[in-house]
This record gives sequence, structure tokens and C-alpha cells, in this order.
Amino acid sequence: MRREVPLAIAFISGLIMIFSFFIPHETFQTLNNSFRNAVIIASAFAVVLGIGNLVQVNVRRISMKSEDSGYRVVLLVGLVVMALAGFIWRDYNVTTNLFGWMFNYMYVPMQATMFSMLAFFIASAAFRAFRMRNLEAGLLLVSATIVMLGQVPIGKWLSDTMFLKIFDPQITDWIMNKPNVAAKRAILIGAAFGGIAQALRILVGIDRSYLGNE
Repeated sequence: MRREVPLAIAFISGLIMIFSFFIPHETFQTLNNSFRNAVIIASAFAVVLGIGNLVQVNVRRISMKSEDSGYRVVLLVGLVVMALAGFIWRDYNVTTNLFGWMFNYMYVPMQATMFSMLAFFIASAAFRAFRMRNLEAGLLLVSATIVMLGQVPIGKWLSDTMFLKIFDPQITDWIMNKPNVAAKRAILIGAAFGGIAQALRILVGIDRSYLGNE
């Protein structure tokens, strides 16, 4: 029963969601909305469990006096302060209360700092990827150079004054709108087929990894 009941729930829920998409009947739409609300409620409980696990793991590591205990203390303090601010000032204007102030003037700048640091890692990864070891890497290097220079003023300057028409912004637009879009659509179609195959595996009970011990 520990396996049969979850499998039956997954099978019935999946069929109802599929039927509600193809059959515009009020019954299926009502069931669809009910399942969506159930998913939202389950997600809320999952957030609570995640917070509990976060607190448990970090408190244990702090008690063990690990090297990064200071960061873990800051994490827990920030979690508690943000939660209290959200609960206490929930009826006030979110853009002017303490919660909004901490979000706009503490969280957002720190997030921007983290993303700006990632730019250096992206540049390093791009340098390693752009080594022309084969034909594919060479095409990547050439197209990336054309696109990057075509989107900055120096590309237009090279196109106008140095007669390097390959850096013309119109060529960049063509690469972005034609080959790039075609490749993105191919990837999205492949990912969609993969998602459909995975959903069918779960629906018919072939993939049971979500049960935990399969």
C-alpha cells in the first residue's frame, strides 16, 4: 500500500490534468483548479519543512563550531529578522515598511554583488570554451566575436571606418534572429519531448524515484 496508493494518486491526477487540457468541460476544469490549489498548499508545507531543515542543519554545525559558523549565524539571524518583519508589518505598505526596506536596500544590493562576481567566472569559462580546437569550437568563436562586437559601439565603428562589415549590427541581428532562434527552438522542442517522456514514465509507474526508496 505504501507504493500502490502514491502510484494511483499520481496516475489519476495526471490523467485529470491531461483531460482538463484537451476537454474544456466544467468538471475537469474544477478538478484541475482543485489539484492546482492542492499543489500550492503542499508547496507551502514544503517551504516550512525546508526552513526547519535549514535551521536544524545550521544549528548543528554552529554547535560543532565549524569554520563557517559565523556565516551560519548571519544566515539564521537574517532568516529570523526577515520573517518577523514580514509577519509584524504585513498590513503596512510593503515598499516603506521594515521588510521592504531590508529587501530593497540589503537583499537586492547583495544579490547584485553576487551576480556581478559571477561575471568573472563566466568570462573565464568563455575563454576556455572559445579555444579553437575543432570546427565546432571555431564556429562558436567566430559567431560569438561577431555578436559581441556587433552589439557595442566599437563594432559599428569598425564596420564604418575599418570596412569590417562582418561586425555590422545588421549581421549580429541576423545571427540572433535566424540561427540562434532556430537552435533555441530545436533545444526547446527536444526538452519538451523529454519532459513528455518523463511525465509518461511517472504516469504509468515506470519511474518511481519520487517515492523515495525506489
